[in-house]
Amino acid sequence: MTGRITALDLGTVELSEATKAYFAKCEEKLGLVPNVLRAYAFDEKKLRAFTDMYNDLMLGESGLSKLEREMIAVAVSSINHCYYCLTAHGAAVRQLSGAPALGEMMVMNFRAADLSPRQTAMLEFAVKLTEEPAKIVEADRAALREAGFTDRDIWDIASTAAFFNMSNRVAAAIDMRPNDEYHAMAR
Repeated sequence: MTGRITALDLGTVELSEATKAYFAKCEEKLGLVPNVLRAYAFDEKKLRAFTDMYNDLMLGESGLSKLEREMIAVAVSSINHCYYCLTAHGAAVRQLSGAPALGEMMVMNFRAADLSPRQTAMLEFAVKLTEEPAKIVEADRAALREAGFTDRDIWDIASTAAFFNMSNRVAAAIDMRPNDEYHAMAR
């Protein structure tokens, strides 16, 4: 690994004190500053928009657990073959679940994992939204309701899947590379 974060040369900028503090908080809580944040740091407005949306979707109030949201990130990223997100969010699934094998199965094929009917329904919806968004119909939402999801939960599933579809495409376009530390986490 050459230490590069992306294939683009967007120059360097002096980070604001607020961004420096945010990066220090990441270092303190995670032991690293995720490369996705460093990739966005060339434009603090874009960084803030990305982190605001990410933090709301992945850490905010929701009927979905943090693990379930990470599972959506991995299932979507698996369909899109997103190296960055599979590495980073696969590590999060391993860590949150306490089951390294689950993280690996999710990365390869979530259908091979021992998931609850609720989780399976959630991930099947996220995958259909990723692969065939124009084919989402009321029966798909009804299946989620039957699995115990509220309409607000369905919004959160869709928003999380959509966010990672966007993130996967940006990561692919700029050849974003994950932090090396993710590979050894929660194994």
